[in-house]
Amino acid sequence: MSEWPHDPDGEEGSEGGRKYDMAIIAKKVDEEADFPLERDEFVAEYGDDPIRINYETVVPLSEIFEYVEETEFETITDMHKAVGAAMRAGDFWDYHPQGADPEKKRA
Repeated sequence: MSEWPHDPDGEEGSEGGRKYDMAIIAKKVDEEADFPLERDEFVAEYGDDPIRINYETVVPLSEIFEYVEETEFETITDMHKAVGAAMRAGDFWDYHPQGADPEKKRA
């Protein structure tokens, strides 16, 4: 196990219980006060934080954001879409309800 700045399953990591990827990332921003949000500033602040992908995999936030193409998010919805695309592009998710590439291949 890596040395994380805090326990991925602890209070700071996922509110004391196991929460995963998008839920953990979304808790790091305030929907009204933090947007528009600069990707690089967000990664500079939270890049080392552990993000649980599934029951056995935890990665640093910066690893997911290597696949985020956008440099700024106007809204939290924009951020969710970009992170979702990054999770698919980086092959972080085992399950893709519409296939790994929904435009070309269904699950």
